[in-house]
Amino acid sequence: MSKESIKEEFERFVEIGRLMPKQTPDKMLIAYGFFKQAQEGDCTSDRPEENSTVVETFMHDAWKRLKGMPREVAMRKYIDYIKELLVAEKLTVSSFSK
Repeated sequence: MSKESIKEEFERFVEIGRLMPKQTPDKMLIAYGFFKQAQEGDCTSDRPEENSTVVETFMHDAWKRLKGMPREVAMRKYIDYIKELLVAEKLTVSSFSK
C-alpha cells in the first residue's frame, strides 16, 4: 500500500474512531498513542509535571512508549486497533459509510 493510500485510510479510520461508541479510558489511550505517533512522530515533550492531571500524564506516556515507531506503522496499527474495537462492538466499517 502506498504512503498516500495508507494516509487516506488512516484519516477515514480517525473519523470512524470519533463516531463510534465511547470506549473505556485504557482503550482510548492505546488509540491516542497510535494516533499521535502517526500524526507527529516521536513524542519530544517532557512528561507533565506534578500539577498536571493524571489524564495528561497517561496520554503523554501512551504516546511516549511508541518512540521509534515509523508513522506509517503507527497509522496501520491505529487502523487495525479501530477495526478490533469495531468487532468488539459488533459494528462494521460500513456502519460508518457516508
